[in-house]
Amino acid sequence: MIYTLRHLTTYRYARTVRFARCNLRLRPRDGDGQRVLESALHVAPEPTRRLERRDFFGLDTLTLTLDEPHREFAVEAVSRVAVARPAPPPPEAGPAWEAVRAAALALPSLGPDGPAHFQFPSQRVPLVAEVTDYARKSFSPGRSAYGAAVELMHRIRDDFRFDAKATTVSTPLAEAFTLRAGVCQDFAHVMIAGLRGLGLPAAYVSGYLRTRPPPGRPRLRGADASHAWVALWCGADEG
Repeated sequence: MIYTLRHLTTYRYARTVRFARCNLRLRPRDGDGQRVLESALHVAPEPTRRLERRDFFGLDTLTLTLDEPHREFAVEAVSRVAVARPAPPPPEAGPAWEAVRAAALALPSLGPDGPAHFQFPSQRVPLVAEVTDYARKSFSPGRSAYGAAVELMHRIRDDFRFDAKATTVSTPLAEAFTLRAGVCQDFAHVMIAGLRGLGLPAAYVSGYLRTRPPPGRPRLRGADASHAWVALWCGADEG
């Protein structure tokens, strides 16, 4: 299936901004069952300087510099992406989570796909004992890492309430966990913290979600949204 994606972000300022610099990662990534057919980025006002590069993890990054006074800054990305993914594996497929944890610690790779980058606490994802204990309930001894993670995902969906007003982009992970409320990025960070607390490599993934319209209603342009997911490393063979 081929998807056409249009992403529009507009910044409006209360006062005139005389200098701005931003890093944009809006081109979808090739791989994992998807291939970018074309992608274009439009910016207004026109930046003074553009620097295109590919970062360590293989993401196309565009650094823009604006040094003309402006009160509004708009970024529009349009891409066409071909997606063909196989059916997901059975819920309990793959090695036991204890084996995955041991393999992650033993693997010496520091490449972009190596698990070492996603095992440890970070500024956005600190380790919180209560979150680790919450995740541990899904990880019984000998259970597959994949199957336990799927159960944890469903538990978060059941136990947490979607509330766009409950949190902001700066709300600490521990606070969102205590509230049991927030948005997709909060839920993703909670799950990542729980997995890393158990020694399992987990990463934050952003992308786009195609929603389903109510029965009998047409699909509306603009109804779909950007979204956040979790990627769990399940071993050297599984990835």
